[in-house]
Amino acid sequence: MSETTVSDVQRRRRRSLLWSLALILSLSMLLPTLGYVMAQTGQEVQAQAQQGFGPERATNPRSDMWRGAREGQTGFTTQTGPYVTNTMISNVGETWRQFRMGPLITYGAWLLGAALALVVLVYAVFGRIRLEHGRSGKTIERWKFYERCVHWFTAGSFVILAITGLSLLFGRSVLIPLMGREAFAAYAEIGKLVHNYLGPAFSVGLLLLILMWVRHNIPNKVDLAWFKAGGGIFLKGRHPSAGKLNGGEKVWFWLGVFVFGLIVSISGFLLNFPIFGQTRETMALAQAAHAITSLLWIGFFFGHAYIGTLGTEGALEGMTTGRVDVNWAKQHHDLWYEEQIARGARPQPAEATTAKTGAGAGTVGQPSH
Repeated sequence: MSETTVSDVQRRRRRSLLWSLALILSLSMLLPTLGYVMAQTGQEVQAQAQQGFGPERATNPRSDMWRGAREGQTGFTTQTGPYVTNTMISNVGETWRQFRMGPLITYGAWLLGAALALVVLVYAVFGRIRLEHGRSGKTIERWKFYERCVHWFTAGSFVILAITGLSLLFGRSVLIPLMGREAFAAYAEIGKLVHNYLGPAFSVGLLLLILMWVRHNIPNKVDLAWFKAGGGIFLKGRHPSAGKLNGGEKVWFWLGVFVFGLIVSISGFLLNFPIFGQTRETMALAQAAHAITSLLWIGFFFGHAYIGTLGTEGALEGMTTGRVDVNWAKQHHDLWYEEQIARGARPQPAEATTAKTGAGAGTVGQPSH
């Protein structure tokens, strides 16, 4: 082999060795960098998976199962009953619980507090509506015995239902801290039974009140004049004319007794007798309608009870004795009084005990006026 050939071979070997060294050096620098990049990328992918943003979610399989169950997808079950559906888990109950423990009791408490505050404010500013000409010593019949019986049965039922209903609604927030859990549990059990059994009887009394007094509550032009005069509360000595029932009493009848009464009775019936195929959604809506309407009704009742008792002198006598003083009739229901006289009614001397009556318990059906 010539010297030239040997030299060429040696150069090629040295060149190969140098390229090999360069490649080894390059790989020794590049591979650690690639490992670091791959590690960082893996951590990001894992974090995204844990947060639910990656292509594969690294979550607990049990969590996935319950999450799917709460999506409300229907399936099949062999179980039967009024509340049974083919949905494994329904969120309706939890939604109702959150509404009940949040907005309902919060705004409900404010509503009742505002209604009571308004009654106190009216009494403090305007005081009691007195008989402008005192008592005449003569009375005229206003309500018959059977009307008063139905009224007081419905009124008493309303008060009991209001107390038990409010106890159940606000018990966890108000009564448990005062009574303790064990005492409240015993009271709540009794209150629930009383509420459930008395409710249907109250609805019957309410229906009788509507049938008895609907003919007296037809709105007319006289009611507009009564409202313009503020019912005689704000202007002393200028009490507006009224028939058997004035404009305010008619509002109580149509809004309180009729509208609120029917909503509370129908929703209570659905809750009390879940045997007509009611769904969970129906029961939750009935609960909400029953509670909201009852709170509005109770707040409205505060004003009604005040006007029929402490707010108006001589008003309660109409529902306790069935008779009212002649001067009271002329001042508050002059058109009705004139109509009664025209029909042949004759005022009778008032008994001593009747003449002293002027305050007492509230009413719920039709005002005592």
